[in-house]
Amino acid sequence: MANPYAPPQAVVADVVDPRIENTPAERGTRLAAAIVDSLIVGAMVGVPIFAGLVVSGITSTGPDARPSLNAVMLTAIGIGAIGCIAWCWLTILFVLRNGQSIAKKLLHIKVVRSDGSPVSLGRIFWLRNVANVALRLVPFYGLVDLLFIFGEQRQCLHDKIADTIVVKA
Repeated sequence: MANPYAPPQAVVADVVDPRIENTPAERGTRLAAAIVDSLIVGAMVGVPIFAGLVVSGITSTGPDARPSLNAVMLTAIGIGAIGCIAWCWLTILFVLRNGQSIAKKLLHIKVVRSDGSPVSLGRIFWLRNVANVALRLVPFYGLVDLLFIFGEQRQCLHDKIADTIVVKA
C-alpha cells in the first residue's frame, strides 16, 4: 500500500535538444582551418604591405630620384593596417554570429562551449587566443597543446582551458 503522505514521485529523464548536434570536427578539418586562416591573414595583411612597398617604390622614383625609405615604409604600413582592420572586422563579425573564424566558416566548423551553448567573443579572444599565446612561452607547450587533439574528445589544450569544443556547423 502506497504511503499517502510520501512526496510525489516522478521519472526524470535528460532531454536532448535535437536541434543541437555536437559532432566533433575532424582533426584534418581543424588543421586545414588553421592553415587557411594563416593564408587569409597573410593575404589580407602581408600582401598589402608588400604591394605598398612595391607601389610606393614605383611612384616615388623618377629618372634620377630614389624613394625615401620613410615614405615607402609609411605607405606599406598604412596599406597593411587597412588589411589588418578588414581582417579583424570580418573575424569579429563571424565569431559574434556563430563562433567561427573566416576559415572555420568556409570549412563548416565552429567553436561552442563544452555544453553546446554559443561561445562569447571574450572567451575566444582571452582564453583561446591570448592565454594560449602567453602559454607558448613555456617550453614544449605548443607541442603538448597540439597532441591533445588526439584524445577521444578531440580537444586541444587551449580548448580545455577555454572550456570549448570545435564541432561541425
